[in-house]
Amino acid sequence: MMNESGESSRRTALITGASAGIGTALARVFASHRFDVVLTGRRADRLYALAEELRATHGVQARAIPADLARSESCAELVGALDRDGIGIDALVNNAGYGVPGFYRETSWETQRDFIQVVVTAPCELAHRLLPGMTRRAYGRILNVASVAGLMPGSASHTLYGGAKAMLIKFSQALHSEQKGSGVFVSALCPGFTSSEFHDVNGTRAEMRRLPKFMWLSAERVAQEGYRAVMKNEPICIPGAQYRVISTFARLLPVKAAHRLGEARSRMLAKEK
Repeated sequence: MMNESGESSRRTALITGASAGIGTALARVFASHRFDVVLTGRRADRLYALAEELRATHGVQARAIPADLARSESCAELVGALDRDGIGIDALVNNAGYGVPGFYRETSWETQRDFIQVVVTAPCELAHRLLPGMTRRAYGRILNVASVAGLMPGSASHTLYGGAKAMLIKFSQALHSEQKGSGVFVSALCPGFTSSEFHDVNGTRAEMRRLPKFMWLSAERVAQEGYRAVMKNEPICIPGAQYRVISTFARLLPVKAAHRLGEARSRMLAKEK
């Protein structure tokens, strides 16, 4: 479909970490709203299968580009490939991420470095590379998938996770303010515990089974709320009333009390060393 200037009127969304969990759910939501999609992640077979599903179900164009965002060159290569094929990105969903269990002193620096590259550096780089085109076209949507952990006091194990997600939240708020009036909307999605493969991948499924059922959200619900938030230009979206209450309570605590809360959370969710 073309507009009066001869350009395609279809919107295209780039979704990182699209091969599982919230990323897959977000890809389905954007496609259901008639966005063409570019899917990236490490598991090529899943990406190609999802692309085929979205084409068949929603009649959109869906392209899979396997990439490992832990490689510092990946973002430039990905954007370069899109530029060469004349694909403009109207919506960027920075979802790729994982956790590094265990105490900081017991993990390798290379493991922590790759985590920072995927969860912090890659989202910032992709936004930086794609923002000029969005601003020029006066239309853009950037959804950074953070976590309610970024609003909570730090706790033992997954040492950099809360800090990385807090950075994504602050980054999203700053971009949201910078892009006011430009047609580019920016939101941070801050889910709590979400039913997905995340805890299987990082080896914490046994600890997570201790949590009551009401603490769990579905990936589909999180994705729907994230889409709604970025389309309404809400700077922060916290799915689930229980998590909105918990995060508000944590922010209102005095610093020392908040730290004690973090230590209590450590004893509940991390193995004591």
